[in-house]
Amino acid sequence: MTEAPARVTVIGLGNPLMGDDALGLCACDRLLAAWELPSDIEVIDGGTWGMNLLPAIEDTPALLLIDAIDRGLVPGTPIVLSREEIPRALALKVSPHQIDLREVLAVAQLRGTLPERLTLVGAQPERIELGCGLSPPVQASLDDVVSAALDQLRAWGHICEPREVAAGA
Repeated sequence: MTEAPARVTVIGLGNPLMGDDALGLCACDRLLAAWELPSDIEVIDGGTWGMNLLPAIEDTPALLLIDAIDRGLVPGTPIVLSREEIPRALALKVSPHQIDLREVLAVAQLRGTLPERLTLVGAQPERIELGCGLSPPVQASLDDVVSAALDQLRAWGHICEPREVAAGA
């Protein structure tokens, strides 16, 4: 008998007013629009929630994060980071509004609640600055980012089927 796949929380991160930082949100929108996901996969618009994401992160056995990831690569380059590769750090902040994903993951790790199954997928941003819309190279990588997310979900045992496209759509 095979083990049932663990429940997965998918969190799209980013600020839609900061250019390529919206990648995680756009990828989750595309994932939900184009794919039928099993009921044990929850997709959350994490936006810029910061520490408010901690309960969702601590309450799942498997966590898939989607975000713009700055690794100094060519803009639009897809990136997949395993649990061990994802930065986690607590840093001195001037304001509690400066909390980012690294701090949230560090707190979960300190509390012993960081999911064992944890992957971050995304792409190298071209610009993170005030303005709406993804840059052309990041927009072009959107399908690759969604494919990487689907590959991870499949690796964790979840079957995701493409949605039927209505005639004339």
